[in-house]
Amino acid sequence: MPTFRENLRLLPRPVWILFGGTFINRFGSFVMPFLVLFMTGKGYTPAQAGLAVSAYGIGHLVASMTGGHLADRIGRRHTIVISMFGSAMAMMALSQARGYVMLLVMTFFAGALAELYRPAALALISDLVAPEQRVTAFGVYRWAVNLGFAAGPATAGFVAVHSYLYLFVGDALTSLIYGIVALTALPHGLHGQTKDERATEGFRVALRDSVYLRFLLATLCISWIEFQAHSTLPLYVTGSGYTARDYGLLMSINGTMIVIFELGITAWTQRLPQQPVIAIGYALSGIGFALTGLAHGMPAFAMTVVVWTLAEMTWAPVAGAFISGLAPERYRGRYMGLWSMSLSIGMVIGPILGTYIYQRQPTVLWIACGVMGCVGAGLTMSKVRGFHAQ
Repeated sequence: MPTFRENLRLLPRPVWILFGGTFINRFGSFVMPFLVLFMTGKGYTPAQAGLAVSAYGIGHLVASMTGGHLADRIGRRHTIVISMFGSAMAMMALSQARGYVMLLVMTFFAGALAELYRPAALALISDLVAPEQRVTAFGVYRWAVNLGFAAGPATAGFVAVHSYLYLFVGDALTSLIYGIVALTALPHGLHGQTKDERATEGFRVALRDSVYLRFLLATLCISWIEFQAHSTLPLYVTGSGYTARDYGLLMSINGTMIVIFELGITAWTQRLPQQPVIAIGYALSGIGFALTGLAHGMPAFAMTVVVWTLAEMTWAPVAGAFISGLAPERYRGRYMGLWSMSLSIGMVIGPILGTYIYQRQPTVLWIACGVMGCVGAGLTMSKVRGFHAQ
């Protein structure tokens, strides 16, 4: 099997272009981290601002299904271009929205258009690289995403001091740049859907694939857990006597570890069987959040972040490659779209479900995280395949 470095050298040029465009786009994700502050600065309540964040998450959910369908119907490149140009327009429209209802509507469209590209990008990586290179390719893709998102909000913080409008302009500009890069330098990718094929056929095929369906259920078990990092974890940390700054420092551990260590871990996990690796990562994720309930003091909180960040770095690059191997070529975009949807559901229900349980009994929440992580690991290890479309 080729080494990690050999796989890096073998990655085709269009994949590196995709990585670069993704980094630019994620670096320019200026608006979402500051959306709550933008809205409260306009006089809206924290609850109203939180609903706007949920509207973005619902847009993300819609984009997962639509993006997967378009990736197979019109091609990967065209879907990415539509997403980026549409996102740029939506962000500028959001900056000028007046009235709460219009802000919610435009936030929804911003989320839907900004995330439409994701299944297409994942499918295009699968199209362009050999099966033995996919773990490496998905690992570098994630690294580009996280590097951009680690640097972008810090830059946005300096920009926001002068004007929130500059955040929207910067976000739109980076989307336009990625759109132009995609239009001029990326290949079309595969067109999986024939003209006489029903729009729902690919999704129905995917949902009859027993191993894939169990994997989606496993991902649902994990996705809501991961969003506790942005909902109940800050409440628990500040409720334990620490400040928002302390919580920010804990979150910086996650980003720093991913940027420094993930490619090295990917070099190791690419050599291992994929399902056990994902299962171990899912179990570790649940255990890491479960340990939060036992943590007292910043060093202990930091160790829990280390555990669930290690889990994320273990399963995430391998999961994309695993789905690529499961998906029939003609349905690859829709397989990726359904996987993105399962992650999006976590974005929508994770904060709601987590805070609901937390308000009543925090201990139950952390125990539930551990249990669901183990359930997700068990579902992932399913080896029985009753159906696999060709």
